[in-house]
Amino acid sequence: MKKILTLVFVSVLGGIITLGTYKLFLEKEDNTVILQNKENPTFLPTSNVTTLLNAAENTDFTAAAENTVHAVVHVKNVTLSSGQMTLQDLFSGRSSQRAQMGTGSGVIINADGYIITNNHVIKNAHELSVTLNNNKTYTAEIIGTDPKTDIALLKIESDEALPYVTFGDSDTVQIGEWVLAVGNPFNLTSTVTAGIISAKSRDLTGRSSQSFIQTDAAVNPGNSGGALVNTNGELIGINTAITSQTGSYIGYSFAVPSNIARKVIEDIMEYGNVQNGVLGIRGGTLTSDVAEEIGVTYTEGVFVNEVTKNSGAEKAGIKSGDVIKKLDNIEISKFEDLSGYIKAKRPNDIVNVEIFRDNKLKSFAVKLSKTDIFSVNFMKMELQDLTESFKEKYDINYGVMVKKTENKWLYSNLGISEGYIITGINDIKVESIEDISKLKEQYGDDTLENIKKLEYINNRKEKKEVIFR
Repeated sequence: MKKILTLVFVSVLGGIITLGTYKLFLEKEDNTVILQNKENPTFLPTSNVTTLLNAAENTDFTAAAENTVHAVVHVKNVTLSSGQMTLQDLFSGRSSQRAQMGTGSGVIINADGYIITNNHVIKNAHELSVTLNNNKTYTAEIIGTDPKTDIALLKIESDEALPYVTFGDSDTVQIGEWVLAVGNPFNLTSTVTAGIISAKSRDLTGRSSQSFIQTDAAVNPGNSGGALVNTNGELIGINTAITSQTGSYIGYSFAVPSNIARKVIEDIMEYGNVQNGVLGIRGGTLTSDVAEEIGVTYTEGVFVNEVTKNSGAEKAGIKSGDVIKKLDNIEISKFEDLSGYIKAKRPNDIVNVEIFRDNKLKSFAVKLSKTDIFSVNFMKMELQDLTESFKEKYDINYGVMVKKTENKWLYSNLGISEGYIITGINDIKVESIEDISKLKEQYGDDTLENIKKLEYINNRKEKKEVIFR
């Protein structure tokens, strides 16, 4: 027992000696002093996230949300599609059809029940209904659509005045500005998400034909046709698309600017179709190569390659080689800026165009022309885009019309003459004369020799297809 106590005592004593030696000789002196400063210290943010979160805390979204949620509706679209044919269907000579349901969102824009949504939300509708945020459901009527901008106008009949959202000016929104996306994702009632304007004048086609507002507000399936509003609750866009490999939101969404959407529905209500004005130029975003070629140091603007004959641009004095910098004092940095602004205008509208020519600023008042002035020469034929009224009248969705032809071979062998519509070349869908211009660039002077297949619609509106061997 004495041996055990002795052993414990020696161990404790050894520990005390070891700890004292470490504290006396080895441990570094702690010189930290805590100061009390009466002045507020300066903090530097470690990332932009801190700044944005602080800004969000100082922004009140409640009024904007309250103004919007009751004006955003749930849209249900029932379409009919051909089902698998049974043996009974075959003998009876009938085709079976089954109903499919699609959903989206819409925005009430006046107390009378007019609703704006996306064209793809109500496309091929057999039955169309709208449910308000108070769960009341109405049958909806399609007033008109514009597939190019993906905008549609609906109407519901209600005995009471409906809540609605007022339009804002999408040209004045700024990158970094806070916005709310309001819609019905996943068949829920009106849902609000917040984000900022990430970019403006975005094109998703690669043809500079679109001008979306890009935002990082979360948008998911079912949000299509919903509202993008500013912090005042004003409508600045119609949510239309997301970029995703999964089908769900991963960081970016896109909205049709409100100025374009507003102009489209006003045209539908007043004229029954969309009145598209054109400036009358062909060109593209000014690049470094073009800037060097024409001897300028800036690389922002739209370079004019060609001025359309008899267009408003030609009559006003705009020439090939000019660089467009502003439209009505709106900065034009790229072609999408120009196309987006012009889409909000009509034929005969006057637009003040500011250009650089010979290193000098010049201004021209241009009266916008109708779209039927646009044409392109191809295989000894003059082709032009189809008007929206023509497409609607003959139920033709795409193609270019033969305006004039001097191609005797195509006429004598295929009968292709004025009024024929070219819809495809070499299995490439021809939607507009832009597609024809690309084929011209691809094939050059040997166009006819390189064509292996031609699809067209004759004057009796019959679809034809010819394979050249």
